Amino acid sequence: MPLALLALAVGAFGIGTTEFVMMGLLPDVADDLHISIPTAGHLVSAYALGVVIGAPLLAALTARLSRRTVLIGLMALFVVGNALSALAPGYDWLLAARFLSGLPHGAFFGVGAVVATGLVTPERKARSVSLMFMGLTVANIAGVPVATLMGQHLGWRATFLGVSAIGVAAIVSLSLLIPRDHTHAPAGGLRGELAALRSLPVWLALGTTVAGFGALFAAYSYIAPMLTDAAGYADASVTLLLALFGVGATIGNLVGGRLADHSLRGTLFGGLIALAAVLGLFPLLMNAEWSAALAVALLGTAAFVTGSPLQLMVMEKASAAPSLASSANQAAFNLANAGGAWIGGLALAAGLGVTSPALTGAGLAVLGLAVAAVAYAVDRGRSAPRPARERLVATHVPEHAESVRG
Repeated sequence: MPLALLALAVGAFGIGTTEFVMMGLLPDVADDLHISIPTAGHLVSAYALGVVIGAPLLAALTARLSRRTVLIGLMALFVVGNALSALAPGYDWLLAARFLSGLPHGAFFGVGAVVATGLVTPERKARSVSLMFMGLTVANIAGVPVATLMGQHLGWRATFLGVSAIGVAAIVSLSLLIPRDHTHAPAGGLRGELAALRSLPVWLALGTTVAGFGALFAAYSYIAPMLTDAAGYADASVTLLLALFGVGATIGNLVGGRLADHSLRGTLFGGLIALAAVLGLFPLLMNAEWSAALAVALLGTAAFVTGSPLQLMVMEKASAAPSLASSANQAAFNLANAGGAWIGGLALAAGLGVTSPALTGAGLAVLGLAVAAVAYAVDRGRSAPRPARERLVATHVPEHAESVRG
């Protein structure tokens, strides 16, 4: 695999760290800015909103620029957003800075996935995407815990300065390692990118992403109370168990990339079935500490097996102009985050039990499987041979026309 993928992974590592570290810093930020924890929680929402808006918007605005330039520019915006977060004088400024930090997130992964697949041979496309996403999964294992500890001991502002430094390292890596043949603008431009979004298969692929990853976040958003109230873990153990999720996600990401290069659709279907099964077994697995720990790792593995196939499927459906569609898929991931958490919360609010969000997640995984099946049927319908009558007309009309001209 080319070294340029390392540059993309470094950028993904920084983005993954800044996205998830806020959850661990909420108490420190709330105390320092004299706001409540729920108010501080809006900082998480502001980042997610930035991702959803920025992913398609920035991909569209930069459609005429070279992808190498776009990646460096997006990472520069990432550095500015995190530096402003560190320097924010108050809550309102921090809220705006977090929104700014989220803007380049989706476009970076979207354009980066297109660049990653262009660096390798066709039979290694899914693996190249999985190696870029590995930066995101490793961030959950190493980046987020270290950044949280930094914030607890040096102050939350130091955390965002540290993340800015990762962004600077990513800019240097991208400048040195992305080949010069990615300095040319894509041929299709903005019109070609927008035309790709008019395709039904693209929207079915995006719908699969929303439902499939909504299944993950329906359960993962409430994993802490499941581990403490159902499995009996102490609060202090939750951080270590979440690292297990990161390990599982990293394994699933790498395995999914390798399998998808052999069978994209088979890997996607298998991953969604596995995700539905794991989530369906959550109420049983949360009855003991050892099985609960296993469930957390399996959840990460099953969910992220589908990550690379979903990204690659969207890109293939918009093969003529994939950057905007690929970035839109990142917005779909974040819509899944918000929607899954909301649906899981409805189950909790209805008094269905602390593990009920996992069962709603299983239902969403089945829904994602159904959407993927519809997409498969549409593909087969478009690629099916024409009926014999149509073929007969197609072959005989030209002959007749030729005889008339003769």
